[in-house]
Amino acid sequence: MSIKILIVDDEPDLEQLIRQRFRKKILTTEFEFFSAFNGLEALQILQNGQEIDIILTDINMPKMDGLTLLENIRALNNPFLKSIVVSAYGDMENIRAAMNHGAFDFVTKPISLEDLEKTINKTIRELDFIKKALENQNAYYALQQELNIARDIQLSILPQSIPLELEQPGYEIAASMETANEVGGDFYDYFKIDDNHIGFLIGDVAGKGVPAAIFMAVCKTTLKATALNGQSTAECLTTANNILVHESICDVFVTAFYGILNIRNGELEYCNAGHNAPLLITHQAIKALEVGNGIPLGFLENFHYSGQIIQLKDKDTIFLYTDGITEAMDSQQKEFSEHQLYQALNKHRKKSLWKMNEGILEEVQIHSHNLLPGDDMTVFSLRYREQN
Repeated sequence: MSIKILIVDDEPDLEQLIRQRFRKKILTTEFEFFSAFNGLEALQILQNGQEIDIILTDINMPKMDGLTLLENIRALNNPFLKSIVVSAYGDMENIRAAMNHGAFDFVTKPISLEDLEKTINKTIRELDFIKKALENQNAYYALQQELNIARDIQLSILPQSIPLELEQPGYEIAASMETANEVGGDFYDYFKIDDNHIGFLIGDVAGKGVPAAIFMAVCKTTLKATALNGQSTAECLTTANNILVHESICDVFVTAFYGILNIRNGELEYCNAGHNAPLLITHQAIKALEVGNGIPLGFLENFHYSGQIIQLKDKDTIFLYTDGITEAMDSQQKEFSEHQLYQALNKHRKKSLWKMNEGILEEVQIHSHNLLPGDDMTVFSLRYREQN
């Protein structure tokens, strides 16, 4: 039976290159290709009943772009349809957004046809696995049990000492996480480095399900182990990245932010790996921290991260979050957005950290009309307190 692949791209040259690469499989009917010049045409093909196994789509296209197409594909709720996105090597923001919109994998331009073939073969293996699992009810129940176990494992490695809020001399911490599925890819942690310093981090694995949860556990363990060696934040992320490049599962990568707070004097050293910029909440304002151009962990070996240092004053608060917060959709597909996050923080900033976090999550739920979240949502707050 042919594997049906739909190429969605407004540049016909790409389709010609792909057909030439797979000409033998086309002749033997192992592969059957279809084409569309934009997301709207692709959606019409799917809605007309054409059974497609794999969609290979560009992101920037007229009429309907690739990200909007992915949203519509996800709404079809078809486990037998997988999407591979194509984007420029440096377009990490769109690649990350595509993975969060449900893409299974990605390839970068200029396309390596050898890499594309490997990616398609990997996707076919994934489809075969899903089909076999769903054909056998016992296999389905076994998969569900594995997901439950994976969720238990995931929750067990997150800090259990701050289910609500923790207050210590020099600082307060509060955190909360809501997963979109049985298992998720978000994580957070905090830990004592020495008597004067605590480390804290947040991360978001690009991807969903068990592979993301497994890689999440690997990332969190690697980051914490590296941090406890006493390295600077930049050295920690650089070392962790070189480890994770070789541990990455199915080209999964992770955005992360790592900070070290001196609880004696309020000095905050931090480094960012492609994550949303944390927000600094002071008595006067709310503003995003300068985070530089660090790329996600596990993406490119030997990338050197750079850290920064700021001075916190009494009751200054650092608010960290994952993009499941700002990208939460309402029924009209409108995102919660950074603007609404600032408004919500300004509304709840004078509350305790736990109440502030709770207020943010409630604002997101009101925005989305209590729809099921499309992505994990994590909030983490740290408040510095001067010691007498």
